[in-house]
Amino acid sequence: MKKLFTCWQELSEVKQALASRNWFPATSGNISLKVSEEPLTFLISASGMDKTKTTPEDFLLVNHEGKPVLETDLRPSAETLLHVHIYNNTNARCVLHIHTVDNNVITNLFDKEVVLKDQEIIKALGIWEEGAEIRIPIIPNHAHIPTLGDSFLPYVQGDSGAVLIKNHGITVWGTDSFDAKRRLEAYEFLFNFYLNLLTYQKHSIPV
Repeated sequence: MKKLFTCWQELSEVKQALASRNWFPATSGNISLKVSEEPLTFLISASGMDKTKTTPEDFLLVNHEGKPVLETDLRPSAETLLHVHIYNNTNARCVLHIHTVDNNVITNLFDKEVVLKDQEIIKALGIWEEGAEIRIPIIPNHAHIPTLGDSFLPYVQGDSGAVLIKNHGITVWGTDSFDAKRRLEAYEFLFNFYLNLLTYQKHSIPV
């Protein structure tokens, strides 16, 4: 029970940090944190909750299938299956899924993957090579969650990673909550930089 409470507090702090950036508009998004390995259980945000507020019903504990472990009237987030795929196939401990204007817009500017390079903040992703390049896959926004999960699963290949869903949002995972949050912040910075750069280039006056 102490471990569950500690994880609850940890995930709640992450939720508050992301909510302060307005990364959960209109109750969108979902976040989770692994609680135990055997059996696999994790806390995940409840569906339809206002994530700018902190309540005892923010999260619920689910198993390796994404089904509630304890009796509850709460429903896990619609995209719980994506979290299930990550926890069942990696050693990741935290998954963050948010909807922002930037991560939606950028999926319309690239085809099957976003390619960005030559930015210092890429080091936050653990890539230190000069002129480093990152690639973030873009998958279709299937309304049928099992189909969305099937499109998502092939890109779950390590203990940290990210996948964009076209006109939907980004899912990022990491080895712990700090790692996942740092990666999410880095991706959002890169998206924002790229979109601002396009705007600047469009409106700049040649010398």
